Amino acid sequence: MKKVDKFKIGVIGLKGLPAYGGAAAVGENIIAQLANDFDFTIYSVSSHTNLKSGCYQKSFQIVIRKLPFGSINSLLYYVRSALDALLFRKYDLIHLHHRDASFVIPLLKLRYPVVVTTHGMVLTSKWMRYKLFFDFEDRHFLKYANFITTVSLKDQRKVEKLIPSEKVKYIPNGINSEIEITAKKEEYISFAAGRMLPDKGCHTFLEAMDLLEKRESAVIMGDLKQNLDYEKKLLQLQQKVGNILFTGLIKEKKKLFKIIYSSKFFVFSSENESMSMMLLEVAALKVPIICSDIPENRDVFNDEEVLFFKVKDAVDLSEKIKYASYHPDEMKIFALKAYDRLQKSYLWKNIAEEYKTIFKKFI
Repeated sequence: MKKVDKFKIGVIGLKGLPAYGGAAAVGENIIAQLANDFDFTIYSVSSHTNLKSGCYQKSFQIVIRKLPFGSINSLLYYVRSALDALLFRKYDLIHLHHRDASFVIPLLKLRYPVVVTTHGMVLTSKWMRYKLFFDFEDRHFLKYANFITTVSLKDQRKVEKLIPSEKVKYIPNGINSEIEITAKKEEYISFAAGRMLPDKGCHTFLEAMDLLEKRESAVIMGDLKQNLDYEKKLLQLQQKVGNILFTGLIKEKKKLFKIIYSSKFFVFSSENESMSMMLLEVAALKVPIICSDIPENRDVFNDEEVLFFKVKDAVDLSEKIKYASYHPDEMKIFALKAYDRLQKSYLWKNIAEEYKTIFKKFI
């Protein structure tokens, strides 16, 4: 019997595998779950991966050379990926990640159905200067997608104001069922963000630590070089508070998870999010979480699963840190309930099936 070839899907927007966070981690997990069903080709850029073009696990990765044009290099990556897909490849569908890539949708639609996944419709401080461009894209280009998935309910509500709701579906990020880590528990608080920008609220965390009568220690992981003014502010707070270790960005997941797992609890103080992979990963480690009360986080967990504090409120956060330190048993109960929620609602093997259904609908 003749073997039937798998349908081919071009993936644009992940920028580089292996992933160390964010949208790339989402896309990598979807691809890993569905690699037996579809033939994936991932478009990446040399600034985001150390690999060369070639096979990556069960898929193929095309690595485009980074050009020396600063912030517009991202736009050029999308254009070059789209042109390669149009002129030199033959796919059955394009999966496009990020709403900021919407401007290439009309171009891709010349040959392909396009499914778009948004990873945040609220701009961080890094991208606020380009707000007019993103708003223009949302109004004029996003509508040409065949279908749009959002990783947060907040994104879904925003997209449905622009696009008919039957073309939009909320599909949350997920987690693999088990993360195996063996490490000794220690008496420090952990905090992590891939890009250490003001929106991540690390300054609120450090200000809260400074308000504590009983001094606590903390390990903070993330790339401080994203914003030099903010880096200076954080380092000044570090000196003032004391007992704070900045590790820099940790790309190796096992090392990152080991540090988080060893901590007594994790502080997640973001001022805005889409749906944080870090939040899910910490919950999968069964580490208690103190979390900002933004809608994006409350859409993921409830008051019985994490300990919420008022966003941007260092005083309230300091009170929650104090409570967590003096009530470790209660915090363990929070962590177990958050883990149970993961098993029911946020497993990749179930989430990937939803993407599979959508891909097959438009191929």
